[in-house]
Amino acid sequence: MRIGDVPVGSGAPLALIAGLNVIEAEHDALDCARALQSLAERHEFPLVFKASFDKANRSKVGAFRGPGIDEGLHVLLEVKRETGLPLITDVHEPYQAKLAAEVVDCLQIPAYLCRQTDLIVACAKTGLPVNIKKGQFLAPADAEQAIAKVRANGSGGAMITERGTSFGYNNLVVDMRALVQMRNFAPVCFDATHAVQYPGAADGASGGDRRFVSALARAAVAVGIDALFLEAHPSPDEAPVDGPSQIDFASLDALLLQVRAIDTAAQQKQGFGEF
Repeated sequence: MRIGDVPVGSGAPLALIAGLNVIEAEHDALDCARALQSLAERHEFPLVFKASFDKANRSKVGAFRGPGIDEGLHVLLEVKRETGLPLITDVHEPYQAKLAAEVVDCLQIPAYLCRQTDLIVACAKTGLPVNIKKGQFLAPADAEQAIAKVRANGSGGAMITERGTSFGYNNLVVDMRALVQMRNFAPVCFDATHAVQYPGAADGASGGDRRFVSALARAAVAVGIDALFLEAHPSPDEAPVDGPSQIDFASLDALLLQVRAIDTAAQQKQGFGEF
């Protein structure tokens, strides 16, 4: 599959999907996109820019959600015009798929909605590739059914993203075996920032521990993945959504240096499977 001009899977170079958890303001999104573009070029990663126009799956009624679809898509269009980067954003309702497809290059299904057939079908029918975030409640093998829904309704291709599995209350654990299992039926992305969340553990919001982002990202790349998903923020502690699990640009720079070395070494190995 391809996200804009970035091939993903089938032996293509490891892709980087990176950006903001949620759009805060147009100038912030542009600054973030330019910073990430520079880092990706420095470390020779093809980049897809990610930002959400709405975070509908919030714990609290008054939690920050973003600018909404109209303003959010305007911001994403400006990012595309200014940087030329391919874009990915998530949609929560079927009607949003067609609107978002006019601007972005890949539609993303949030983890909590990965079994919502109408939403998946609406995204697939746009003809764009679809990235399905595997639900925290879903077994790796069961994710193939979600991929099948995309392939039965569109030709843009489908990718599955691992972001951890519920481990008791308010915690996630990453089973690296899942990357190998799911790579047998689809390109696999690993979301290293959402994987360190502590869902609902921060007074009704998601906590997290960004100290583990780097370790999990390095491990996933060593196992073998097709894309690496990371959310970055200039001041993570001040981010309105999921700040504890995001990293700053300096940390991302250091991590990409490590990931580049591991990916280069991993390409010399054989036998871990590749879709």
